[in-house]
Amino acid sequence: MTKILVTGGAGFIGSHTTVELQQQGYTVLIADNLSNTNAGVVDNIEKITSIRPLFEKVDLSVQTECAALFERHPDIEGVINFAAHKAVGESVEKPLMYYCNNLCIVLNVLNEMQRRGIKNFVQSSSCTVYGEPDQLPITETAPLKPALAPYGNTKKMVEDILQDCAKQDLVHAIALRYFNPIGAHPSALIGELPNGVPNNLMPFITQTAAGIREQLSVFGNDYNTPDGTCIRDYIHVVDLAKSHVAALRRLLQNKQKAHFETFNIGTGNGFSVLQVIQSFEKMSGRKLNYRIADRREGDIEKIWADTSYSNHELGWHAEQSLDDMTRDALATPPHGVVGSTYCSTDSALQKHRLPTVGHTVYGRQPFFSTSSAGRITYTIRLSAQCCSPTWSAPCRGRSVHIPQPMLHARACCTSRSRACVCDWCSAHAGL
Repeated sequence: MTKILVTGGAGFIGSHTTVELQQQGYTVLIADNLSNTNAGVVDNIEKITSIRPLFEKVDLSVQTECAALFERHPDIEGVINFAAHKAVGESVEKPLMYYCNNLCIVLNVLNEMQRRGIKNFVQSSSCTVYGEPDQLPITETAPLKPALAPYGNTKKMVEDILQDCAKQDLVHAIALRYFNPIGAHPSALIGELPNGVPNNLMPFITQTAAGIREQLSVFGNDYNTPDGTCIRDYIHVVDLAKSHVAALRRLLQNKQKAHFETFNIGTGNGFSVLQVIQSFEKMSGRKLNYRIADRREGDIEKIWADTSYSNHELGWHAEQSLDDMTRDALATPPHGVVGSTYCSTDSALQKHRLPTVGHTVYGRQPFFSTSSAGRITYTIRLSAQCCSPTWSAPCRGRSVHIPQPMLHARACCTSRSRACVCDWCSAHAGL
């Protein structure tokens, strides 16, 4: 099988792309330094696909580590590059960190590819290369403008590097200029699960809803948009992952019209920040605590894609709606990798008054926790089939009511010695 190196493959988009690649029969090698993710993601990819991807913890911005990786895997036939720092605001504050990391990774990987005659390269680029657009929707022929933040500038610089290398036939590359990925895999086993403080909208929304964060900040409501908040072309991460498989296939089948190509990857629809919040509230059945804050430096006012060229050339189309995106994001645990532990000292658990000493979350599997009084165990299952924002039911004579921090949770109580026999657990025992 064709082996593909996926850099940053344990991250948000990389993990979903790994799933799609494996489901299409590719052998995947993930290289990730785990700076913004967790190795447990690899375990969950295996649960989804029944195939464990190859994984190496490596810092590709270090030339010797990058070279050693290629030495250990001489059969790599293509690279999909996700490895990069990606926070707009942070890049303004730490420009050197962004230039050193994002550019060195690409240069090191391209050098190793050239030494071994590997040509196929898919770049995770961004609509930020367009800057503040002159007209909407944006086509691939729109002029590129100076970036408003170093993050966007690194994306433009990488495209310049790829284009110059392609002119000399050193690489055959496709840069996917995608817009704003949100959502999660429908299994709830992988999603946008950053370490530390999130950099994107959706993790802030889910963590605020869960009580992990007290309030969501909406940066600016005085933009020239219908509701005053920024407009983006939000795309479901699974749709986005599939576009990478389509781009890789184009390279492997030698269907490029030029050695360097660019494609817009979005839905072709613009939604404001407030519209995303409203979709979340509709799908979760609960209000989100948010406030309007000052504008954030580096943010573009409004941007969305013309995707007709990518639809035609790649044979790819985004299929899922904004409500699909917020629904699937809700299924994912709002903090840390699926399988991480939350203790009763967490603010969310205190808020919801669960009398437990600790519990562990697993997507689509039960977790158990014993209270300090009454020897009662609470079981919560995550399931895409369950949609009410709260649930309560009598179980063995006891009534449990849990205002759940996530949409797709259900709970029941059971004695330690006997299984729960409530209607919901009986119906969903196979999950």
